[in-house]
Amino acid sequence: MATVTRARRAEIQRAAQRLRMRCQREHHTVERTVTEIRTALPEVTALEAWRLALGWSRAQTLTQVAALYRAQGLQARGLTEAMLCRWEHDPGEWPDGEYAVMLCRAYGARPGQLGLDRRTSGPGPVRYGLDHSADAGRSPHEQEPRMTTDAGLPAVRESLHLALLASPEGGPLVVDLAEAAVEHYALGYSKHPPHILFEQVRDVRKLLTPALKGGPDTDGVRRQVGWLSALMGNLAFHLDDMSGARVHLDTAAAYGARLGERRLEAWAWGAQSMVARSAGRLDAAVSHAERGVAAAPTGRVRAQLHAWALLPALAAAGRGDDADRALATAMTELEAAADPETPGRFGFDAAELALHQAEAYLALARAPAARARAEASLADCVPGTPGWAAASLVLAQAEALDTPQDAIQRAHDVLDRVPAARLRSTARTRLTRLTSQLTEGNARAAGGLADRLRTLTPPVDAHGRAAG
Repeated sequence: MATVTRARRAEIQRAAQRLRMRCQREHHTVERTVTEIRTALPEVTALEAWRLALGWSRAQTLTQVAALYRAQGLQARGLTEAMLCRWEHDPGEWPDGEYAVMLCRAYGARPGQLGLDRRTSGPGPVRYGLDHSADAGRSPHEQEPRMTTDAGLPAVRESLHLALLASPEGGPLVVDLAEAAVEHYALGYSKHPPHILFEQVRDVRKLLTPALKGGPDTDGVRRQVGWLSALMGNLAFHLDDMSGARVHLDTAAAYGARLGERRLEAWAWGAQSMVARSAGRLDAAVSHAERGVAAAPTGRVRAQLHAWALLPALAAAGRGDDADRALATAMTELEAAADPETPGRFGFDAAELALHQAEAYLALARAPAARARAEASLADCVPGTPGWAAASLVLAQAEALDTPQDAIQRAHDVLDRVPAARLRSTARTRLTRLTSQLTEGNARAAGGLADRLRTLTPPVDAHGRAAG
């Protein structure tokens, strides 16, 4: 590889910046920007091109990687700008397996897009619960910590059952195990098909019913029954069971209000707003969101209710100024929060915030802003996950008018990667909405996407069987 002089390197940086700005004006995706940069500047490697396309300095990349470590509760490794520089420019210097995972996550790219499918030098230190011997041959994005297995779901229920056999009336041990079960299901929510997880959550809630009739720490049991009902409501919604979702979420909100569990009450009303909005009941969506905001404690939870429930409800109702105020309040609450990001179904993070912003901007016909926020959400997601599918499809909707072929390809990518059993009702709705957005000039290509949607296995069929 020929040596690139310092002067030429500075010229490359300036040229890449001009290309990125032009691509932003033309609303190109990050992937398209990378292609433009590498076509015009053949000296730039794929790894460097992604950083340049994002407009990041090496210091900013280091900051993003460190944030990913902190999100996992781990101490960041000693990545330096000099190391990143060598990986970008020296064909004999490549990141180890762990750094490859983190760079893919930071840039929102697949290993092959960064040139890391051929370049990782070895497994490196074992962190994140990664079993590198078992993961041989898998891409870094696929080497995710396996929080649980399919067998782990019924095992949690069985352990709680054993505790209840010893203490049928409940008690501190039962409450602790029920709380641990809720946490297990909430953290592993996106790792299992909704119908499988729904069955497990329902069985655990049913096991706890006798302990609600009185006994030690009955309120503790009721609190966990409320959270389990909230999970069931969200799962029913993702299975396209809207009436069931409303019943379960009403139960969760009632338990939250009775017990003074403000976070549960607020979250349940936020989810009710989401259900109402999906059904086109926009007045109810705004009302439910406002009720959730009123119940929410300050900080992250209040920010979540403003961004997840109130912002999209107001945007869908065409109330742009009110939506902007809801977003401003969410950002203010996040800035003051001690825990601005937490994992799991009841948590909130940067990817989710950006997704809700993008959908609100779509509803308000602010396509460039929607595209930018959808790309930001996508950059924080692991490919193949429900969050990745959601961000991909929102980005596709933002692309549909100006770059319909990109939008169509992105939708096909989601269908290729996500099995029908794991494709939530929200993703199916976004896919349907996308096909209606595509212009008539792309009717043939859009028709291929529409054909795939017509043959897609429904989440629950006419006989009550879930997609498998």
